[in-house]
Amino acid sequence: MNILSFGSGWDFLKPVTGNLLTKELFEYSSGVLAMTNSQTQNYDVVVIGGGILGSSVAYNILVQAPETRVCVVEPDPTYEFASALRSSGGCRVQFSCPENIEMSLYSIDFIKNFEQTMTANGRPAPVDWVQGGYLFLVPPEKVSMLESNVAIQRAHGCHVDLLTPSELKERFPSINVEDLGAGAHTPEDGWCDPNGLLWGFRRKAIELGAVYLKDKVVDAEVTASRAKSVILESGMRLDAEAFVNCGGAWSGLIAKMFGMELPIVPMRRFEHYFTCGEPIEHLPYVKDLSRLAFRSEGNGFSGGLVDGNERRGFNFDVDHDYFENVVWPAVAHRFPPLESAKCHRTWSGLYEVNELDGNPVIGAWNSRLKNLYTAAGFSGHGMMHSPAAGRGIAELIVHGSFQTIDLTKLGYERVEANQPYSEVGIL
Repeated sequence: MNILSFGSGWDFLKPVTGNLLTKELFEYSSGVLAMTNSQTQNYDVVVIGGGILGSSVAYNILVQAPETRVCVVEPDPTYEFASALRSSGGCRVQFSCPENIEMSLYSIDFIKNFEQTMTANGRPAPVDWVQGGYLFLVPPEKVSMLESNVAIQRAHGCHVDLLTPSELKERFPSINVEDLGAGAHTPEDGWCDPNGLLWGFRRKAIELGAVYLKDKVVDAEVTASRAKSVILESGMRLDAEAFVNCGGAWSGLIAKMFGMELPIVPMRRFEHYFTCGEPIEHLPYVKDLSRLAFRSEGNGFSGGLVDGNERRGFNFDVDHDYFENVVWPAVAHRFPPLESAKCHRTWSGLYEVNELDGNPVIGAWNSRLKNLYTAAGFSGHGMMHSPAAGRGIAELIVHGSFQTIDLTKLGYERVEANQPYSEVGIL
């Protein structure tokens, strides 16, 4: 349904103007919001979650439909536990699903131009893009899989170099290739500053008219076919014509408030900053089938090795032995100079894991609450795909269908049918 068709029905809504666009509307005082709890506010779209995805959705809606009244609800505007800000900011085209490849192509181009595009109130939005490349490595028995993925990527216009072990050694002299069958190098991939990306989206969305509320959604009111409103922790009620779940690792809990089963759960993972005591060349973002993933960062390296069997849950505790026990042996095996690696810092973050297939859910709940949209479950790819995913959700809300990249296969329908749509070989 085209949300703009509701225009005449929104005449009773008061336009949001003035300082409401540039300051927090509510401030906590001894844990209680200093505002009348019974107050109701009306918006065209309420976005639940004001991180990178939620802010991208808000921005893209307002670019496509500038008169839309958009409210973004974010409980912590410091983003202390935001998943993207605890990541290393990688952006790559190395996927097997065409939708993910196309989202990467668009998003990388968008990020490269982000500083100028997202200039708000005369303030540029730097994200420190580094075109450092990606290198995906496989053993001999997985070469055919890698070749198939590379063929798909090239068919979508990606620059991919398929390298034999000897070619890998020539390009990256420190690498150990004894147990490798091939590698795929995408030199136009890279990484950026997630914090810059988040605040760039947020400031631009506010400049365009989005209202950000420092509050938390605790309940939802629905009919048999539509979402009507959300109730905030402050007691305030927000009525809207459309709602978007961009809750990241919390999105599964948010969905339950609307009666929706969303198989997205939090999973702890670690990131490390380490240096090498021996001379070593500058490395791209290195990944392999064990989920080792690290890249050069200044004079050192940033990355880790994801344990897919990690117990699900909201856990931010740091295992300070994880690098020595798990990551160090893996990086030292692949690049022997890293035998002398020293870890300087370890921190934890959450993946929003879609337990069905590891791919995001992007779309509306068409079988029941047609005005409830989801952009969550990226399983570690949310930052890199936020520009494209935000645009896709905005297209659904404003136009009623995807206008650029067809993301239909990533919709909620596959969850309802229990039909996974998974990546092949690379997560």
